Amino acid sequence: MNFTISSLLIFIVVGYSNVLDNAYAAEEEQITFYPTYGYKKGGNWVIPMRVWVHEHHSLAKKLEKPIANVAASMGNLDREEISNFRSRIQDFVADSESHEVVTFEFDNDPEDQQYRVQDNHGSFPKTDRNGLLEGMIKIPITKAKELLSRQGSQNAWLTYHATSKEHSGMGRVQLIETTGLSVISDIDDTIKVTEIPAGAKVAVRNTFFRNFMAVPNMAKMYQAWNGASFHYVSGGPWQLYGPLSEFIYSEQGGFPEGSFHMKNVRKNLLSANSWKDLKELTSNENFTFDQKISQISEIMQRFPERKFILVGDSGEKDPEVYREIKNKFGTQVQEIRIRDVVNDREKDKSRLEGMTIIEAPTVIKGVSQFTN
Repeated sequence: MNFTISSLLIFIVVGYSNVLDNAYAAEEEQITFYPTYGYKKGGNWVIPMRVWVHEHHSLAKKLEKPIANVAASMGNLDREEISNFRSRIQDFVADSESHEVVTFEFDNDPEDQQYRVQDNHGSFPKTDRNGLLEGMIKIPITKAKELLSRQGSQNAWLTYHATSKEHSGMGRVQLIETTGLSVISDIDDTIKVTEIPAGAKVAVRNTFFRNFMAVPNMAKMYQAWNGASFHYVSGGPWQLYGPLSEFIYSEQGGFPEGSFHMKNVRKNLLSANSWKDLKELTSNENFTFDQKISQISEIMQRFPERKFILVGDSGEKDPEVYREIKNKFGTQVQEIRIRDVVNDREKDKSRLEGMTIIEAPTVIKGVSQFTN
């Protein structure tokens, strides 16, 4: 996701920080359990976890003017686009809840066993200043087999729910076998139309205002990979996970369920990590490149016997990311597929050498396929 979209995020996070505290009326405390996967290690399934505790709010009058100003800067937005913007900034302006103890249990567990996220030091931390909790849990293989049976699981997905006091939320995890096929997929301009090469204004409008639109024929291709596991690795911020996942899994999107891996944009301005994220977002042009290399490498290292298909587009740096991954992991990478949105198949053939090209209409600077 490019610099100007990142700048809009900073405008929301920093520019409105002085009004957000009182601009909303709190509704309820929620937990977002981001969809994840499990891998076998010894006699257990190890499940990486990312958890966010927050309160969503009802929009109050104090933010009407800032929202109107943003809308005016984008041109002639209709009511549906303004409604989309209100919805899509919800996670940017939600209150993150720090120092929270999070417990959860798997559905239909006859033992009602409670779980907490464990960090790399073996401790069970509370949420940080940004309401985040990251680490892992372990489930014995025999226990997981029982849970899969009791939940009537399809494709080895398990469901769990929050049990800690005053928390609500549910999550999903797929237990992935050591062998098989996995697909790592970008989102913007790979499976969702964003038109990043068209320029900042077009990309921002497609991200925050217009109804999301699926890239034609991509869902059909993904659904044809029977039995594959999917990992969506995006340069977009975690705060867009909600609307993106809702779209991807909807009838309109039609893509398979999978784990999500996105970019940190922590927003508590009292946290040093937040300022680090904002600095990286604005000053490090390789931020997304480094993020994707790290996240994809971590997945592939945990499944050394699985084969991987990497799917992206030519609008940003997916070809360079995937070539680096291919050099690092060799034959683990079965294929690289690139949706060519900038016509590099003719203009820069060497960039896509050795990759399967998915032909696409060329995105032109300043021009959107949408009418407004």
